Amino acid sequence: MQKQNDMLLNEQKIKNDFQQALLQTQLEIQEQTLKTISEEIHDNIGQALSLAKLKLNTIDITKQEQLIEKITDSKNLVSKAIQDLRDLSRSLNTDNIAAMGLIRAVEYELELFRKSGFATDLRISGTITRMEPQRELIIFRIVQEALTNIIKHAEAGTITVTAVYNTDALELQVQDDGKGIAVMLDINKEESSNKSLGLRNMHNRAKMVGATFSMESVSGNGTVIKLSIPFNNV
Repeated sequence: MQKQNDMLLNEQKIKNDFQQALLQTQLEIQEQTLKTISEEIHDNIGQALSLAKLKLNTIDITKQEQLIEKITDSKNLVSKAIQDLRDLSRSLNTDNIAAMGLIRAVEYELELFRKSGFATDLRISGTITRMEPQRELIIFRIVQEALTNIIKHAEAGTITVTAVYNTDALELQVQDDGKGIAVMLDINKEESSNKSLGLRNMHNRAKMVGATFSMESVSGNGTVIKLSIPFNNV
């Protein structure tokens, strides 16, 4: 009887830990997205609207040909700002991430990186298979954190995300062409730098959804983050 109670308590603890991790993941995704949105509004949307305002302020109604050109340019700039805002609103809500699916959410994330000056590439092979929304949300956060690490540490110009859908698992990897790291970090050590802390967070989240996590990095030759996610439920 005691053994059965212990098993039930352990199962409940696992469920509680997963729910807490899921809530933390949702908050982190929103925090990171808000930061990205702030930068996007400042660097792109704000710039487009400022240019539109400048063109409208310099209109000379006596110059018909210039008038038409400046009004057309202003309309195009405002349309671009509206589309960028729509794209940002889609990426803000974690419910939207669950609705659009993992791959589309990653695609949106890469679009934001591309607007920030990175060359990005999303490669997909096999038939896309949806998983439980909660699992996809946590996997997306791992990818998002890997991309954030590239911005902070890699000094990279190109980011490549590869998704290979096999019959029983998704093989996912995030690769950059940055400086890499000279020494492999021990993600299981408690005492570690901020870099290895981020890796450990990704590793722990991967275990939570039944995935395996690994990193390959060589100084001067970039870094590859790899995830292998079985389709069976955890």
